[in-house]
Amino acid sequence: MIDSNTSLYAVLGDPISHSLSPVMHNSAFAYTGYNGAYLAFNVKDRDLAPAISGIRALGIKGASVTIPHKVEVMKFLDSIDEEALKIGAVNTIVNRDGKLFGYNTDCLGATHALLEKTDIKDKDVVILGSGGAARAIGFGIVAEGGKLTILGVLKDEGENLARDLGVAYYHASAFKNIDCRILINATPVGMTPNTKAMPVQKEGLSKDMVVMDIVYNPIKTRLLKEAEDIGCITVDGASMFVYQGAAQFEMWTGEKAPVDIMRRTVLDALGKGAV
Repeated sequence: MIDSNTSLYAVLGDPISHSLSPVMHNSAFAYTGYNGAYLAFNVKDRDLAPAISGIRALGIKGASVTIPHKVEVMKFLDSIDEEALKIGAVNTIVNRDGKLFGYNTDCLGATHALLEKTDIKDKDVVILGSGGAARAIGFGIVAEGGKLTILGVLKDEGENLARDLGVAYYHASAFKNIDCRILINATPVGMTPNTKAMPVQKEGLSKDMVVMDIVYNPIKTRLLKEAEDIGCITVDGASMFVYQGAAQFEMWTGEKAPVDIMRRTVLDALGKGAV
């Protein structure tokens, strides 16, 4: 039951209608008996600063930050965790008595999801994209000893990320010429409603690759379908999404996250049932 003591949480992004963060976190609140509610807000770039001010003014206890705000949001926070500073992106805000603290749980979520399927150390890893999610995943890949290359279409952003990580950057069109054993799509390409799109041509895939897509709606993107068809090991976006969300839940509530409940809720919402 929502009452005057209910703690409010939110996700800020654009687009946001596809987000399963509300159903995931609200299921976790309900299961643990935590008096919280979580809502999605579509926030345009121009409205990010007042939206963050609104978190303070309304006493919203915490927020998730998603595409395209994970980097820009940092300038509006009071304090940023050391790892998030190194990554250069924030996906989690904690409100402590009107002071907003920024964290990044994407790094943990991505590496946990990948390590369930493959080793990372000494593998040739390609990340498609150079935004906030790519920063977090790239930081994790380098920390795990992967040999990373960044591919993208935004030259300045991509080169900045590659420089920060100490790796190479190339335009996305160079993919077919790059050694790759682990391919990670860290762009929104293929996300609902544009589910027929792919970030690379299927001819560039090979059966000895591990292919990960951080898009979780749909759970099986066209990239993952094409990769499965030729025999690749695939990692869908639900695992990363759930693990990063569980870390958020624990930061906000101080309680252990019901990971299995969160995963089941997300998969049910995607029409795949519990696994």
